[in-house]
Amino acid sequence: MKLLVTGGAGFIGSAVVRHLIRHRPHSVVVLDSLTYAGNLESLREVASDPRYAFIQGDIRDPKTVSRAFSEVQPDAVLHLAAESHVDRSIDGPADFISTNITGTYNLLEAALAYWRGLPSDRKAGFRFQHISTDEVFGSLGPQGQFREDTAYDPRSPYSASKAASDHLVRAWHHTYGLPTLLTNCSNNYGPYHFPEKLIPLVILNALEGKSLPVYGKGDNVRDWLYVEDHARALLTVLERGRPGETYNIGGSSERTNLEVVHGLCDLLDELRPIGRNTDFRGPAGARSYRDLITFVEDRPGHDQRYAMDAGKLRRTLGWAPQESFDTGLRKTAQWYLDNRWWWEPIRTKKYAGQRLGRSKE
Repeated sequence: MKLLVTGGAGFIGSAVVRHLIRHRPHSVVVLDSLTYAGNLESLREVASDPRYAFIQGDIRDPKTVSRAFSEVQPDAVLHLAAESHVDRSIDGPADFISTNITGTYNLLEAALAYWRGLPSDRKAGFRFQHISTDEVFGSLGPQGQFREDTAYDPRSPYSASKAASDHLVRAWHHTYGLPTLLTNCSNNYGPYHFPEKLIPLVILNALEGKSLPVYGKGDNVRDWLYVEDHARALLTVLERGRPGETYNIGGSSERTNLEVVHGLCDLLDELRPIGRNTDFRGPAGARSYRDLITFVEDRPGHDQRYAMDAGKLRRTLGWAPQESFDTGLRKTAQWYLDNRWWWEPIRTKKYAGQRLGRSKE
């Protein structure tokens, strides 16, 4: 099977590509525009494999998308290309609209034309898989979980753009018959995560002795999913999911943001104590990385709680996460300690940890 993976140089996309090359016989072609979050270094370990190829191109350009289908002749598409950071969507929503909505439309149109022209045997096996987020469902109270039939209630420019793309995918299935699969996942974490997101930001700020910003009171709750578990789930859906269906993917690991930050500080106190950290430039009296925690102005429109019910995926396709939050967080912290070569160029050239997502007045 030949797969076209959009956004394959990003965080989740690269995890999927690495997993495919390690554990599946498929060949993979990545289509990625290499925006700030796209990084070919995340694919270094598979770059020399003959089953891997890369095309630099922007899904916002319909000609580029059509040409990719023509050249690759894929048996399936895994669509992960997206602008994904809520804070950046607050600062500049236009890129989220053009990439997440228009880009998805371009892919659907190209996929439909390509699928219609396939011979019957390949046409029956073709899949267009769209990867989305739990944020399309809005915010939960203290009880309950998001299900596949939960009504959409997006609250940020990011989640609104992803909700729109989800609706387009469903429409192309129901109206035109395109064999689509749709997944909504909870918060991912793990190796190769761009350091604008909470977990890598806290790790790298802590190592350098910078403040660890926690929005509001730190009581916002997220369900955390180790990225390797997510990659396995996506391929399970691709290989065994039913066209037209939606599957929630979650790690069953709810934590407040403050609990996440505390857990990371405690891990770093064990793995790289301040007294043995030659990069530490923080307060002279600091004994624990917890001393760096700073509560800052909350994100505008910050959703209070997300929690995913992944029961359908477990029951019908047999997937379950292999990592608990504790084991996954330890692996993640250790990876950043061991892989300075990957994150240091990002911190020096692309993103140094500055605050994003302030409301503009």
